Amino acid sequence: MLLFATGGQLLSTDLRIFGPLYGNMEVKRLSTREITPEGFIAEHWTPGLPLVFTDAAHVWKAHGTFSPDWFREHFGDRTTVVDGRTYAMKEIMDLVEGKDTSRPVPYPIKYHIPAQLPELIDLITPINLGYAQPNWMESNWFARGNWGNALELFIGGPGGKFPYVHLDYYHLSAWVTQLYGNKEFTVWPRGQERYLYPDPNDPWRSVIPDIEHVDLKKFPLYERATPIKFVVGPGETLFIPFGIWHTAKSLEPTISVAFDLLNGRNFPDFVKDVWGFRRNGNKVKAAAITGYAVLAGSMCRIGDMMGVKRDSRRA
Repeated sequence: MLLFATGGQLLSTDLRIFGPLYGNMEVKRLSTREITPEGFIAEHWTPGLPLVFTDAAHVWKAHGTFSPDWFREHFGDRTTVVDGRTYAMKEIMDLVEGKDTSRPVPYPIKYHIPAQLPELIDLITPINLGYAQPNWMESNWFARGNWGNALELFIGGPGGKFPYVHLDYYHLSAWVTQLYGNKEFTVWPRGQERYLYPDPNDPWRSVIPDIEHVDLKKFPLYERATPIKFVVGPGETLFIPFGIWHTAKSLEPTISVAFDLLNGRNFPDFVKDVWGFRRNGNKVKAAAITGYAVLAGSMCRIGDMMGVKRDSRRA
């Protein structure tokens, strides 16, 4: 296990991750001064290695701005639904900061930014940070369908954690930017799927109920897994490549922005998922949706070759 503090200090290490099967897997922390967009593609996007950018989001107006008090002041009455219950922003912030201890803090608390908080878009532009490109989710072709992509605001309270270890649907790559508070992430190198016991009915989720306290009698293969834990702090951005199992936990009140990346690298798996998620329904409709996805990807690929510039606010 590798564990980094927010400042990048190595706290502990489990040398099992350096075995011959999985290679020298680690989660690096780099400034934009240390890696170019081209270097990112070659060293992280193509081989599928996570990366923490220490300052990519500093170009956003939101950097140093977002806080519980800021959201109370600007969007205190803006609501969202968590587990069937409607919460106002002010309620949420009171819960995650412990000002309201009368009920549990829900997690994850999400706002779909374009639909629920569109005023934030100008504060997080360019959404692609200059590195998450080309991103076909920025294209009008993919704006027309529901492909699992979302530009979302995540809010969490201390100890709030994602309810299961998972892969992102549609083989999309995730970008998560912390704008307030520290969040602990855990990732597993590719190739360790069977150690994580994917759900036979939903192979994008693990059936292990508590990844921090695994019952090795019930899940003996997990002993061979090599989780890598690290902390992402305010102003830092985590790139999680498609095919990487992961989960997250808030260490304190946290506010983050997340979006998805799709391009030619993960598009073949994306198309398989589009068909796979729909094939058990109306076959004609499933074929039409999958055919449209193939067409949209082809047009985006041509656009990349022609140097088309897309509006990152569509992500």
